[in-house]
Amino acid sequence: MVTKSHEISTALLGMRKVAPVFFKKAVSMDFSSANASLERVDIADTQAFSRWVMDFLEDNGCDAGIGGYLEDRMIYRRSPLFKGRTIHLGVDVWVPAGTDVRSPLDGRVESFRYNGDFGDYGTTIILEHEVGSIRFWTLYGHLNRKSICGKQEGLDVKAGECFAKVGDMTENGTWPPHLHFQVTGDLGGYVGDFPGVCAPVDTERFMEICPDPMIFFPSHTM
Repeated sequence: MVTKSHEISTALLGMRKVAPVFFKKAVSMDFSSANASLERVDIADTQAFSRWVMDFLEDNGCDAGIGGYLEDRMIYRRSPLFKGRTIHLGVDVWVPAGTDVRSPLDGRVESFRYNGDFGDYGTTIILEHEVGSIRFWTLYGHLNRKSICGKQEGLDVKAGECFAKVGDMTENGTWPPHLHFQVTGDLGGYVGDFPGVCAPVDTERFMEICPDPMIFFPSHTM
């Protein structure tokens, strides 16, 4: 069976160029239980968690940390929102608040919303794209509140255009500053929101519609 994920990945691999979401030198980051250093951090304390992230980037001489697709993460213990959901369905890019976020492709605003519960996305924008006959969506979570000011559904966004900025912990769902970037071939009726984390038992189902977003970051990691 050809899945939505396979169709999207094939269409993107056939393109000559995808605009960078960030212009950053990034290092891979691990937020699973295999990372023993996380056990020494109070991840419920967002300021302490943020310091750990920024210290890691500085120690590695990088501007950003990246990774997390299908990672079984322990950091979701910090919020009751997740209730046993631990498998991350997107890529996180850990960067300072205020960092520009750019669209990798031409598209249009599908929807947007402020998801303000502790541990949620905070400010969220979803863009719709078409590559040939393939239609899909990219989701951008943990943005600043100004990112949705003046936005309207159907607004055109050009490849490489800065259309949002990364939010701080007061507006991004109370997380260390980062972008949650996710691709899906089926929004399932969600508006301004879509699951970014699933229960282990649901992993295969989400893999069929949410391809690995690292296809948009081919040269960012070291």
